[in-house]
Amino acid sequence: MALDLTSFDAALKQHYTADRVEDMVYKRNPLLALMPKMEAFGGRNLPVPIIYGNPQGRSKTFTNAKTRGAATSSKITDFVLTRTKDYSIATIDNETLEASKGDQNAFMTAATTEVDGAINSLTRSIAVGLFRDDSAAIGQVLAEPANASPFVVTMKQNSDITNFEVGMVVVIWSAKTAGTQRNSDGSDVNWEIAAIDRDAGTITLTGTYDGSGTIAANDYLFVEGDRGLGISGLASWVPDTAPTSTLFFGVDRSVDVTRLGGLRLDGSGAPIEEVLIEGDAMIGREGQYIDHYFMNPKKLGDLKKALGTKVQYVNLQANARVSFSGVQIDGEKGPINCLADFNCPYDRCYGIAMEYWKLYSLGKAVRVIDTDGLQMLRQDTSDGVEVRYGFYGNVATRAPGSNIVIKF
Repeated sequence: MALDLTSFDAALKQHYTADRVEDMVYKRNPLLALMPKMEAFGGRNLPVPIIYGNPQGRSKTFTNAKTRGAATSSKITDFVLTRTKDYSIATIDNETLEASKGDQNAFMTAATTEVDGAINSLTRSIAVGLFRDDSAAIGQVLAEPANASPFVVTMKQNSDITNFEVGMVVVIWSAKTAGTQRNSDGSDVNWEIAAIDRDAGTITLTGTYDGSGTIAANDYLFVEGDRGLGISGLASWVPDTAPTSTLFFGVDRSVDVTRLGGLRLDGSGAPIEEVLIEGDAMIGREGQYIDHYFMNPKKLGDLKKALGTKVQYVNLQANARVSFSGVQIDGEKGPINCLADFNCPYDRCYGIAMEYWKLYSLGKAVRVIDTDGLQMLRQDTSDGVEVRYGFYGNVATRAPGSNIVIKF
């Protein structure tokens, strides 16, 4: 009997067990792996309630207490969380499948190579998004490119180069929101990445850059189709600057920027171990605590060197098969686990209380889209098949004031 899509679909289901996909998703992404999950984010939205103030009917004078008791109440609000969408599709040419019929290993490798890649692409998008804001910006431009064809763009922050891949199509804007879309020659506004120099922090883009180009220093780079559609990650919930009255999931955070928008610390130029201690003390001032610091691998290396012989290592288990090694420091209210996550920008460190965070998703965070029961679909416009993976969800914290962003 000839191999057809139905029989191959059965093999794919057996090969891609839930545990295997989960391991692929978590094994190199500590924050994504360790963050608590809620995989039943159905309905239109999900309210995340928070009490950020107590009733103020208190005074050493009874009449004042009575007056204020009648005039005030607990300050309660809720962030009305909505889902974002993200997709990754593996496309496999049918001739490639047919040509490998006689060799089962080659056949499975041809399929799994593409499917593994699709899973990893979606995983990286989610993992990077957890550290960033809902603009979905993944890097900034250091300076205007030189006139050339193809042309080269240098990252403002070298470590952001990990967010880019050859074959990715990018767009550039002057700002995360609003602003102006940039062009390279008066007309071209999107470009495929032809080459990447990860040591130099540069991407080579197809097309021509000339005197008509408008790309400038500090512009923002986005994957085409992503701008404004990102996860509301740590940079959204704990922004670099105090939040304004602009509504965030329906909440005006300016009424209490700390309890509704976290804390901020500029640690530029100071020894890293002292900065982390100061950040923990700031959280303690608010009667809160943190139990994790997430930072770029190079920053964790700086911390290890600073601690020298005093360094204490810790091993954290995400599940029975995935664990991460980090460094533990003493915090005001208990030990703090310091972990390297290469998705974290080099110049940022986030201190969080993990129990208050949750990744909410409709089904598994990385899930095959198989509503019709088939994991593999025949393409309708070409001689091939495809496997679709998707993410429907977002991230939230129930205690924004128990988090801090440190700028290095």
